[in-house]
Amino acid sequence: MSPAMGGPALFIGTDTAYVAVVRPRLDPADPEVRAAAEQTGVSPEEFAGPGNVWALMWEDETGAGGGFELPGLRDAEAEDFAARLLAELSFETGPFVVGAGEVLRLQAHPGPGGADCRFLAAITPPEGEELPPLTLEIPPVDADALRADLEDFRRSLA
Repeated sequence: MSPAMGGPALFIGTDTAYVAVVRPRLDPADPEVRAAAEQTGVSPEEFAGPGNVWALMWEDETGAGGGFELPGLRDAEAEDFAARLLAELSFETGPFVVGAGEVLRLQAHPGPGGADCRFLAAITPPEGEELPPLTLEIPPVDADALRADLEDFRRSLA
């Protein structure tokens, strides 16, 4: 079961390979959330949590993926990451690297004609996570669609 989720989310990639910065917000009144809470033996409110903890998630083209919480990340930092990525997507200086703290570094390369871009994501789980660092190759994404997604993400944080 996958409970219904809301909250700000920035997905960079495709349906088959992506990296995402999300702040999930579960609705305790949602039937799926209530059922999941019952299965785990907690109240729907406890299961939903406060909805203020960011997470980094990823999936590769094989369907393998993972994620971890980013409890120290603030909305302003997530917005700053999105703003820096948006500014660099012009590719005025060619390929670029944008980081989100210690846990994510995106290396971007423009595609032919600049209509799309490819990313190489270096993911370094924070101390305490039992996941090894990994590198994820993200297939070409439409640059204009990503710019629009970045703008939407920034507005969702305002």
